[in-house]
Amino acid sequence: MSPVYPFDEAATARVVVGDDGTLVDWGPGARALLGWEPQDVVGSPAVRLLADGTPPAPIGSRWSGTLTLRHREGHPVAVWLLAHRRRPDDGGPGHWLVVAPLPEPPSALDTFLAVEGPLQSPCAIAVYDERLRLSHVNDAMAELLGLPAEHLRGLRPSEIGGEPQGEALEQDMLRVLTSGRAEDVQTSPHPGGEDRAYAWPARLTPVTDDAGRVRGVTMAAHDFTEHHRARERLQLVNEASVRIGTTLDVARTAQELADVCVPALADFVSVDLLDPRGGEPPAPLTAPLSLRRAAHQSVNPGVPEALAEPGEVLTYPTGSPQADSLTSGRTVAVTLPDPDMEQWLAVDTVRRDRMRAFGIHSSMAVPLRARGVTLGVAVLRRFRRPEPFSPDDVLLAEEVTARAAVCVDNARRFSRERETALALQRSLLPRSLPRTAAVDAASRYLPAARAGVGGDWFDVIPLSGMRVAMVVGDVVGHGIQASATMGRLRTAVRTLADIDLAPDELLTHLDDLVVRLSEEAGGEGSPGEVGATCLYAVYDPVSRRCTLARAGHPAPLMLPPGGAPRTVELPAGPPLGLGGLPFESAELYLSEGSVLAFYTDGLTESRQPDVDAARDDLCAALATPSGSLDETCDRILHGLLPPGGAADDVALLLARTRGLPASQVATWDIPADPALVAPIRKQVLAQLDTWGLGAVSFTTELVVSELVTNAIRYGSHPIRLRLIHDAATLICEVSDTSHTAPHLRRAKTWDEGGRGLLLVAQLTQRWGSRHTADGKTIWAELALVEEE
Repeated sequence: MSPVYPFDEAATARVVVGDDGTLVDWGPGARALLGWEPQDVVGSPAVRLLADGTPPAPIGSRWSGTLTLRHREGHPVAVWLLAHRRRPDDGGPGHWLVVAPLPEPPSALDTFLAVEGPLQSPCAIAVYDERLRLSHVNDAMAELLGLPAEHLRGLRPSEIGGEPQGEALEQDMLRVLTSGRAEDVQTSPHPGGEDRAYAWPARLTPVTDDAGRVRGVTMAAHDFTEHHRARERLQLVNEASVRIGTTLDVARTAQELADVCVPALADFVSVDLLDPRGGEPPAPLTAPLSLRRAAHQSVNPGVPEALAEPGEVLTYPTGSPQADSLTSGRTVAVTLPDPDMEQWLAVDTVRRDRMRAFGIHSSMAVPLRARGVTLGVAVLRRFRRPEPFSPDDVLLAEEVTARAAVCVDNARRFSRERETALALQRSLLPRSLPRTAAVDAASRYLPAARAGVGGDWFDVIPLSGMRVAMVVGDVVGHGIQASATMGRLRTAVRTLADIDLAPDELLTHLDDLVVRLSEEAGGEGSPGEVGATCLYAVYDPVSRRCTLARAGHPAPLMLPPGGAPRTVELPAGPPLGLGGLPFESAELYLSEGSVLAFYTDGLTESRQPDVDAARDDLCAALATPSGSLDETCDRILHGLLPPGGAADDVALLLARTRGLPASQVATWDIPADPALVAPIRKQVLAQLDTWGLGAVSFTTELVVSELVTNAIRYGSHPIRLRLIHDAATLICEVSDTSHTAPHLRRAKTWDEGGRGLLLVAQLTQRWGSRHTADGKTIWAELALVEEE
């Protein structure tokens, strides 16, 4: 095996300069070139070695050119230099490796190649000697390297290509030197290759003399740069299709655009939108323009190049690439120095200093347009990659931003629709729950975090006889249509509740309504897809009984005083909209202080798919003692919903029952003979005195007389009178077994009757009738006036 050839560090002038301009290392070749000893220059500013004292302005990660340096003896020395910037892996300060080839006498390999003749080949060919110093290079290789061939002689691969690509190629060549066998490698010999991912297939072949001794290594590389770029562009477009628009959130979509373009297309990307909250941008656009930063990304951690954080507003005047791009609707690509750009930066000195500090040399402003509307602008900048934006880069950026603009517009429209639907939803839901003598209630409504506002609703409806109706429902779907359907159903429930229908009958009428809504929502003879679930309950504080019926809705939970929560056994019933299927009611007795929990399925299906486990969590949260129902609502939502919000909208209604003591209710059976009603009136007045309601005794006597007389005259026996009172209301109820409902009418001048119900309506705050299983009940409510 051939020996391992050591690298001769003295064959090249090598120095290391820190990012702060201080000389860090001074090699023996540099000492031979300029005469300075390491102790004379290490630690001092590198600019002291320049004859004119003016340092060059490096761009990107590589710089090359001729500088006039100062020899130790004082005379100037013109030297061609090649510099590569090295970035440490730990994220600390970087440094520049600066090399210059030193003149050398011809080697044995030079003599051999001179005999063989010039390197004539369409391939890029370079020949390195036994010390891996470049001996010969053809024009094709020099062009690919982007460096003058006359200055490359004597440099090693790591000095030409920088790290890590140049060092990796150097190790491959060393392996060929020692083994004497050719190898095929994938390399990227272009200086700054870490920023330009060029995959060049190369053939490394040992160069042997007539005696078979290895004298060097030949590298023949095939430039597939354009092919590689085309694949990269296609890959970026495919990535944009997959990674952009994963959500319907404007800021998230803008950030996805920035993430896709860095570092594949640019070193820094910012996305500014005219109105990221969903409003229509103004048209036509005129500068100056105020845009809100939606997102940005950089190859540097922390995005130090950004002048604003997401959410902040920036103003772009006429002459700025952002304003020019938005007003013209075209991409504006600029390579510095540019007169128009410099004129703008002369005013915006903060931006100018930031761009100079990071070495930004190329900028591109691409308008985001979708469906004929300009939404904002994406700005792409380069400072680490040495090459400016090419026409192909502009086309690629326009392709990616066009896809992103559609996603941003979708998110913008969704945000606007969601805000509209949420406003509609809130306007249709009760702003506060009524105070009733039957229950204490608390509620919560949360829209879906991602799917949009849905059709969940709840309500508490006071009924006659101090009863109360509680309803919770869920319309299938999301958006404005679901919210509008919810509003129609809630109005229908209130209307049906006002005529005191039983829960199962109310759901039957509601089912008919949903069927009609489905027919109206359809087209071309086919029905629509309107559907809903609902649970309706009526609680009577006098009897302390609750009647419930549901249409495909989750059954409520009941927490008795001092007991454990349990699910109310209740027939499921079909969802609303199927039509023609019956609903069943169930009745249960509730002790005073019992808590009923009504909810929609978004509460139990958001965090885990196991509904039974979620219901157990709900029971545990409901059973935990708390000071109020509002605290219980908050604890339930916090325990059952994921931190990022529910996947579906959630409605929760808690009701703690009250009972009306028997001492606040009085009942009398009315005889069939009107002449025997007088003693009943006396008993009513006596009961009012017992309750301390003498102030309303006259009005109550008139109302009782009219209702009882009508029941005797037009109703059927048995007839019963009931008085109920609480702190603010006195209720008179007369029940009989007739199903004929009374009608309010105006009696003519000479009519002998027809004024009774009109009189009752004038004397009370409200009155009405409701059907019962045995007949009907006529009721009237009087507002109580406290006696002094």
